[in-house]
Amino acid sequence: MSLTVPPELVDQAQAGEIRDEDFIRCIQDSLPYAWSVVERTAGELAADGGPFVVNGDVPPDEQAWGQLFRLVASDAMRAAVERHFNMRLAFQNCCKVGLFRPDATAEYAEFTSARSQILNQKPELLNC
Repeated sequence: MSLTVPPELVDQAQAGEIRDEDFIRCIQDSLPYAWSVVERTAGELAADGGPFVVNGDVPPDEQAWGQLFRLVASDAMRAAVERHFNMRLAFQNCCKVGLFRPDATAEYAEFTSARSQILNQKPELLNC
């Protein structure tokens, strides 16, 4: 399961729309490693002032890998995180997470290109 969902959030979903802040809290609580990667990277981007920041830290264990995969593989979670930080989130390989300012369209396009994916391949990431 991707998320540990409290009963109140299930009730909210059954009644209609879910508030972003409640969904974000569920993501934070369920995927603490993945959230910490995105939050730290967003902080670096805010402090850096550039168009984007990439975090290439290798997750410490299988559980952390799984959390990162679940976050970036879910359109709903990724979109909520993007709205929360007002940044675009991109993912390359098994652990390379990029956060981009909304106007960094050229940088986002380059990071998500087939060329960049090919150039980012490393033997040590073969079975990540």
